[in-house]
Amino acid sequence: MTSLAAAHPRLRARMARGAQFLGCDYAIMAGAMSWVSERNLVAAMSNAGGFGVIACGAMTVELLDREIAATKALTGRPFGVNLITMHPDLTALIAICAKHGVGHVVLAGGLPPKGSLEAIRTFAKVICFAPTLALAKKLIRSGVDALVIEGMEAGGHIGPVSTSVLAQEMLPEIGETVPVFVAGGIGRGEAIAGYLDMGAAGVQLGTRFVCATESIAHPNFKRAFIRASARDAVASVQIDPRLPVIPVRALKNAGGELFTAKQREVAQSLDEGGVAMAEAQLQIEHYWAGALRRAVIDGDVEHGSVMAGQSVGMVTKEEPLAEIIAQLMAEAVTALERRAA
Repeated sequence: MTSLAAAHPRLRARMARGAQFLGCDYAIMAGAMSWVSERNLVAAMSNAGGFGVIACGAMTVELLDREIAATKALTGRPFGVNLITMHPDLTALIAICAKHGVGHVVLAGGLPPKGSLEAIRTFAKVICFAPTLALAKKLIRSGVDALVIEGMEAGGHIGPVSTSVLAQEMLPEIGETVPVFVAGGIGRGEAIAGYLDMGAAGVQLGTRFVCATESIAHPNFKRAFIRASARDAVASVQIDPRLPVIPVRALKNAGGELFTAKQREVAQSLDEGGVAMAEAQLQIEHYWAGALRRAVIDGDVEHGSVMAGQSVGMVTKEEPLAEIIAQLMAEAVTALERRAA
């Protein structure tokens, strides 16, 4: 299957709204993964008919400027940029996206700051994460163009509720209002077909694409994924209630123990008056950024953070991204045909 036009009519109909919104063949977004979702993987995803998303993360304005330009040199297909709402240079990053004519901006990390939605909507569609139904409705009233609902099975920063529960709770309420993309724990096409049948406009996958041939993740990082099972992807534990650490799902290793030790160290600094609360929380976030880079880029999968969703057990080999997309679509078609029969 090389295009959506060649897909099963029912799958084509189910994906039509999401694909049209994104401007791609398949209503499949690639989750923005720091250090992994850069020009090569993003361009490969869009070239394969899906929708790639650059993970800006903690990038400087200059870095994002170069990354968008480099991605555009590798693909003429639409792609998006993921921006973190708490980034100190968010306004300047939005301006860079406008400069390059980025068509979709994905905002993550909390409620968008005042004026940010209005600024983005002058040149692009806005996609936001909605962890609860109440917040989803508030974002829709604020003018967002689409939502991602992500369950706790996902890799990286997670919430407390599973994908299946979020989908059941939210799709009947908001699925007709704006396009909704379901994320978290999706590793096969049967799950994609199921969420589309429930009313999703599309899906978002991250873990499934880490071991794509085009991914720049270190060979050690990819090997860790291929060897892992779902039970190896565990959520971090919050040590001190004063440090509202958003849980992070990653593969079990010594790095998890180091994070526990880091939390204790920061909590002690708080007790002794060595740091203010805001600085303490920032130290925690900086820890994750550095730990993830050590794993993804340097290949230290024992002491770095190997962020992975529970679908990691379905990642069994390194293969071209286009083949992963083709397999997912073939599985979705088979599932729909079985239901029709």
